[in-house]
Order: sequence, then structure tokens, then C-alpha cells
Amino acid sequence: MNAAAGRDTQGWNDGDPREAGWWWLMVAPSSSSYNPRWRKGITEGTHTQPRPGEIYVEQNGGDVVVRMSGAWTLGLTLPSAKSLQKDLHVGRSVTFRDEGISDWDSGLLLFLVPLVLEARSRKIATDTTALPSGVKRLLNLALAVPPKAGTSTTSAKRGILGRIGVGVLGALREGRTILDFMGEVTLGFLRLLRGRPRFRRRDLLHAIQESGVRALGIVGLISFLVGLILAYMGSVQLEQFGAQIYVADLVALGMLREMSAMMTGIVMAGRTGAAYAAQLGTMMVNEEIDSLRTVGLSPIDFLVLPRILALVLMMPLLAVYADFFGLLGGYLIGVTTLDLSPALYWDQTFNAIHLSDFLVGMVKSVVIGAIVAVSGCLRGMECGRSASDVGIATTSAVVTSIVLIIISEAIFAVLLQTLGI
Repeated sequence: MNAAAGRDTQGWNDGDPREAGWWWLMVAPSSSSYNPRWRKGITEGTHTQPRPGEIYVEQNGGDVVVRMSGAWTLGLTLPSAKSLQKDLHVGRSVTFRDEGISDWDSGLLLFLVPLVLEARSRKIATDTTALPSGVKRLLNLALAVPPKAGTSTTSAKRGILGRIGVGVLGALREGRTILDFMGEVTLGFLRLLRGRPRFRRRDLLHAIQESGVRALGIVGLISFLVGLILAYMGSVQLEQFGAQIYVADLVALGMLREMSAMMTGIVMAGRTGAAYAAQLGTMMVNEEIDSLRTVGLSPIDFLVLPRILALVLMMPLLAVYADFFGLLGGYLIGVTTLDLSPALYWDQTFNAIHLSDFLVGMVKSVVIGAIVAVSGCLRGMECGRSASDVGIATTSAVVTSIVLIIISEAIFAVLLQTLGI
């Protein structure tokens, strides 16, 4: 140190740092030699930014050579792989060379992997032997398994006819899936009618409890509000003609023939149908359904039939329950807002409805219950193998149920009008 102190300190940045007496600043745990540029930064009290990665492309006939230098780290501005794709189109082979790569991380892999995949897709040979050994190992690991078909986020643009064709093919596949499922369910019910059920009685009782007793609260609340809304909206118009009494007819016929079955079905689609899809979808993800098939049990008989049977049995009872609360909501508006006497309101209600109106509502409730149960079980049984697929199946079950409920209501309206019922 004393000898160094008496020497001229000019030109430290270009000479031997040990002459300056600060060799300890130069030694790093992972470095065996000093770097003049880094030493200059220390001397001036600043840290220089490493030079970002650069590429130099050479074309020798049909061979493309990509020379790479600088630091290839994610914190720097790196060249884009797309800039080389036009060069790959005209080449027979691509060679990547290390021409002074000072540092690298996954940023270098993000540059190389798309280029290698693009070259392979065009049957162009690639040579990565001149790259650092760590880069080669990670690159081989990244390319060991080919991308799964259908997982790419980009797809080729299709024309209008192509999109129509894809939509038609998807609809045909969906129709075939529904028909296959309905066929299996029908065969399961035939086995049940022959006295050969293959599900546990307690599973059926549990499904009845879940879809019946525990749904009373929400069904009663929704039906009461629907009856109240029908009565209030009807009273606003009928009061103009002094015909407030016919609010009772409107609420009674509306609830018994249409609203009770439809609103109960929509509520059960969001509550029970979604639960069926989520339960069966989770079983599919956990491979429980595959286990049932392995031991010789039909998932349709063991899991689907008790759920469908429970909801079909409970829906008429829930519809009657909804009728009562709907009439109660109309009664509340008639008595409090229209100043009708309780006896007059109930007398007008019972004179307006007939047995056919009640039976129409019961038939609709059975059909809607079957729609909700089949839709939930179908989406659950065709669920994928991931957690996100369970959510997709649940959403699809609710949407499918509601759409089919509205369609069935429209069909019933046309049929009943045609038959004069």
C-alpha cells in the first residue's frame, strides 16, 4: 500500500488496479478477472448499465447465422423474435452463435423459443450448439414437449362461411351429446321401472331434501314478490276503468298457469341445477366418476337418476307452494291498495280459476323440473378436468336451463292456445 501511494495515479482505469491500492474493490465472489468498464464505474462513483442484447444476422445462401451479444435479461430492452421471422422464410438452416453474451436469463429463452418453433414448423434445421450450455439445456427442456393442440390463444382468421361452418358443426356435436345423454338417462329409467335401481335410497332422500325442503324459503319469497308485482301493475291499469276487482283474476290465472312454474324453475336453475353441475363436475375432476365405471357402476344410474327423480318429484309441490305465496302477494295489494274486502277478493279469485288452470301449471312444473335437472347433470357429466372447467360447466348449466325454460313456455303457449285450454 505504501509503495502504491507514492506512484502516479493517472490512468487507473486502463492500468493494473493493484497499482492504485484498491484491489479489494475489484474482487467479486463469482469473478476471476476484473472488468475495466466496471472498474471505471466504481472509480467515478456510479454503476454503468449493461449493454442490452444485440443480434447480427448473416445470410450465406440458404443458411442464416444469428450472432448474439450483450446482456439478455428481462430488465433490458431486447430484440423481438418477430424481427427474424422474415429471414427464416428464405433460409434452409438457422444457426445461433454466442458472440459475447455477457449475461442472460429467461429473456434469452423468450427470444429463442418462438424462433426455434417457427423454424421447426417450416422444416428449417436449427443449430444451437454455439450457445452457452445452460441456455441449451433450458431450450431443450422447453422444447421437449410439443404444445398441446387447441391451447394456442391465436387462431387463423376464417371467413363468414368458415365461421358458419364451425358454428353448425359445433351445434351438431352439441345435439349429438344431448341425444346420447338423454338416451342413457332413458335406459336408466327403464331399468328403474323394471325394479332394478342401482342407486342408494339415502342418496335419493338427500337429493329430495336439497331440492325440496331447503328451497322453500327462496321460492316462497320470489313467488310472493311476483304476485305482489302482478297485482300492483294490474291495478294501475284496471283502476282507470273501475275494474279493480279483476286484479284477483289477473293474479290467480297468471300465477297458476304461468308464473309459478316458470319462476320456480328459474330459481331452481340457479340453485339446484348449478349445484348438480358443480357436484358432478368436481367428481369428474377428482376422477370419482372414472372410479365408478372401473368398479362396474353406471354414473348415470348412481349419480344422475336420483337427482333428476328428486327434482321432478319436488317441482310440482314447489309450484303449489309458489301458487299460495303468489296469491298472498296479490291479496296484500288488493286489500291494502285497492280497498277490496278480504272476502270479496278470495271469492273473485276462486271464481276465476278452474281445475284445468291448476293442471296446466302442474304439467309445466314437471317439464321445467326435468329441464333443470337434465341440464345440470349433462353439463356436470361433460365437464373437463380442471377447476376452471367446473365453473364453466356451472355457468353453462344455468344458462341452458333458463333458455330451455323460456322456449318450453313459448311452446306451451302455442299448444294451449291451439287446443283452446
